[in-house]
Amino acid sequence: LDMAAMSFAVGKLVKFAGTSGVEFVELTESKVHVRIRNRKKVQNHIGSLHAAAMALLAETATGIVVGMNVPDDRIPVIKTMKVDYLKRARGDMEAVATLTSDDIKHIRSTEKGDITVPVQVTDEDGKEPISCEMIWAWVPKRR
Repeated sequence: LDMAAMSFAVGKLVKFAGTSGVEFVELTESKVHVRIRNRKKVQNHIGSLHAAAMALLAETATGIVVGMNVPDDRIPVIKTMKVDYLKRARGDMEAVATLTSDDIKHIRSTEKGDITVPVQVTDEDGKEPISCEMIWAWVPKRR
């Protein structure tokens, strides 16, 4: 699956992410890199990316990297989303979420659990206008 097809597929699966135009830049089992362009549709009243769009970017990156590692008999769910807005964002933004090999082993071998997923969100100047803590949980699917 190429990155445009992945963006389309996630947009269909997670409708809210699809409305924002989140694009996939890189996708591996341990890293998800996504981007959102600063378009009118996702701007706030001062012309930068809306606070909710920034949070969505971080939530998408962390959710996909966890979701790719959660076994098919379990469901990933966001448990905690904490976002601190530190400075005004400029232009397009990107988020990179990563898991270590130990994180991946933990997710795959634990029936029910949670994990804090590191995510770095940057604007077009390479600055980090927000700081995030995203904790994802997974639970067994109901039969």
